[in-house]
This record gives sequence, C-alpha cells and structure tokens, in this order.
Amino acid sequence: MNPEVKVEIHENVIEITLDRPPANAITNSVSRAIHAALKTLQDDDSLQCGIITGGSGRIFCAGWDLKELAAMESNEAALADSLDCPGGFAGITEYWDLYKPVIAAVNGIAVGGGFEIALACDLILCREDSEFFFPEMQRGFLPDVGGIQHLPRKLPYNVAMELLYTGRRMDAEEARRWGLVHEILPESGLLPRARELAETIAQGAPLALQALKEVAPRISEMPIRDAFAATKPGNPDLPIYQNMLRSEDFMEGGRAFSEKRKPVWKGK
Repeated sequence: MNPEVKVEIHENVIEITLDRPPANAITNSVSRAIHAALKTLQDDDSLQCGIITGGSGRIFCAGWDLKELAAMESNEAALADSLDCPGGFAGITEYWDLYKPVIAAVNGIAVGGGFEIALACDLILCREDSEFFFPEMQRGFLPDVGGIQHLPRKLPYNVAMELLYTGRRMDAEEARRWGLVHEILPESGLLPRARELAETIAQGAPLALQALKEVAPRISEMPIRDAFAATKPGNPDLPIYQNMLRSEDFMEGGRAFSEKRKPVWKGK
C-alpha cells in the first residue's frame, strides 16, 4: 500500500486518489501503486469502472516528479526502472490490457504528465478552474508518454499542434468546446458527478463494457467498410468482442427487456 495513492471501492466502482501535495507529482512508487489499483479493476469481476482524481488543492497532477528524476540522473539502473513501470507512466498510459472504463475527475490543473493521465482515461470531467497544458517544449523534451500520441487524435490537428508547440494553457471551457472534456462541474459537484456517471456505466453488461473499450480504438481510424468488417463474428483480432457475441449475457439483455425486469449479468 502506498499512502500517496488512496484506493476506495464503492460497490462496483474503484476510486483512485492521488494524494501527494502540493502537486500530486508522479514518482516510480506512485506509478506502480496506480497500476496496481487499475489491475485490481481489471481482474476483479465485481468491479466495472474506475475514477482517477487528485486530492485537495489546485493541482490535479503536475506530471513526473522532476526532483526524483534529477536525483537518479547518475544512476542509470534506477532511471531505467523508473521509466519502465508496469502500464507505462502513472501505471495507465500504456496499460493496453485495461479493458474497463476509467473516468478522469480533473480537479484543477493538469500539466504535462497530469494531462497525459487524463488523456489515457475514457472520459474527462473537470472543475471550473481546471487548465490543461504541456510545457515540455519549453523544458527541452516532448510529452511522449501520451501527449503527442493522443492529443492530435482527440483535438483538431492544428489545435493540438499549437498547444504542443507553445505550451499554452487551455481552460475548461475551451477543452469542452473542442470535445476533450465531457462536463465542467463546480468543485462540490465534480466527484459526486464522476461517481454518478461511473455507477451508470457500471450497470452495463460486463463483457459489453470491455468489448467496447477493445473495439472502439481499433476501428476508429479504419475506413467505414473495414470497421464494419472487423465487427463481424469470427474476427480473431477482437477476442473480447467475439466472446461477448457468444456469451450468456448477449441473450440476457433481450430476455430482461421482454420480461420487464433488470438484467442479471454473469459476465460470461
């Protein structure tokens, strides 16, 4: 257990809170603790959705703890270990086998790696005073653990490139205008809304939730005919989706609707 990463379970939702004031900066041990919590989400059949948020304060997450990195500059083994955490940076940016949805509840500034954590999530909610920016260009490197990979896919290309080149701060309203942020909430309403949304998502069929997360990124860049072809029975490249098509739950939803009752999901 890492006291800087608080993990709570509310029925079928896991809530992960970064609690490293004042900036919730990410260290090697914090990355590993976040990954461990997300692995619990993936492996525990009773859990269907996750939330990542920051502790109290103005900063959701300021990215890598640069002091820790600087201290390891002369220790190549320690530096390599720090940069090779399970699931990538913050335990999430390269967690390719995480097939359950995660909501980012951004309660303040998401800078650098903090912005990359949010981009790695499936939905972003934010506080009214939230800001998103990548200052890496002005520090001599690139936001290459999610920023340069995700941002041009989630924003118009020229908007993404301007943000990456300049390090300009994007406020909550602009982020919502471009569709990056799903909702903007007052401070008192952010976490309750994230929990409400997570609980609604968690009511979905477990296999269908995972199948959606498997399928959507694979087909989003395909020509439309190829996307239709990929989502046919028998495609071995989408095993969760194929498992869903053959599952008991695939029939349970229709039965429950016709019998006017809530579905009883088995996850198989």
